Amino acid sequence: MSHEIDFSKGILALAPLAGFTDPPFRSVVKQFGADLTFSEMISANALKYHSAKTYGMIQKSPLEVPYIVQIAGSDLDVIKEAVLILNDIEGIDGIDLNCGCPVPKVVSQEAGSSLLLNLPKLQKILETIKTHSNKRYTSAKVRLGFVTKIPEEIAKACEDAGVDFMSIHGRTRSGGYKAEVDYEAIARARQTVTIPVIANGDITSYEKALHVKEITGCNSLMIGRGAVGNPWIFYQIKNELAYVEKSKMLEIVLEHYHGMLDFYGERGVGIFRKHLHTYSKGLQEAADFRNRINRIENTQLMEEEIIHFFRS
Repeated sequence: MSHEIDFSKGILALAPLAGFTDPPFRSVVKQFGADLTFSEMISANALKYHSAKTYGMIQKSPLEVPYIVQIAGSDLDVIKEAVLILNDIEGIDGIDLNCGCPVPKVVSQEAGSSLLLNLPKLQKILETIKTHSNKRYTSAKVRLGFVTKIPEEIAKACEDAGVDFMSIHGRTRSGGYKAEVDYEAIARARQTVTIPVIANGDITSYEKALHVKEITGCNSLMIGRGAVGNPWIFYQIKNELAYVEKSKMLEIVLEHYHGMLDFYGERGVGIFRKHLHTYSKGLQEAADFRNRINRIENTQLMEEEIIHFFRS
């Protein structure tokens, strides 16, 4: 049973982020405004070899409906095998191909953003996924190009391959995460195709979200790093709020904390610290709060500290 994604009104998606978008985090944003979540990037090769860690990364929370698994790879046979494995796993609504990852390890295997240097190959891989997948959606996450911006050609290659939608990060591979995001180039890609295009890149506030929608002409947005330490951004955009009450922040932080404990057990306390560091950024007494929580191992004490800090 697959779940429809309603693009007509525009959707909010959480981008895959290694080390951050685990099931507890995805579950929280899903609860507070995100319409669509993706797994962290999965290596097609690791899937083929039935890596236990990789199977763990496919796990989703019950709230994640619809849910898309993102894979990376460039070998057509390996991609096909990965798709056939995913076909047997329930609860996945689509397969997304990563064509944007700038990490050298991925690029050197001719995967991720290096596919932007070879659009016929990119198209072939997407066609392979589309042909063999039994899931409702096939999609692609791309950048504007490798060095040169070729958004129109990339969008066309994806559409010709039969993808149902695509998301575009408004930088090239060589732009990394530092270069200015080119929203006009996303607009050009969107005008080239008829499939839904999701705009991505530096969407860090409600105002920025409105700005990006206006310039790109995309009514759907994907947020990744802008949601780290700021998961209420989905709640804000969804409810058209200029700012978020501290009580709502507390509700979201506690929900995330409880999710971490459910998912990781006792280890969740330690893992959650990095999130608390970003959640407290810019708030009064943040440094003292960070010093205190760095030494806490006890789940109840940690909860009391969180409540005290976000209530004060």
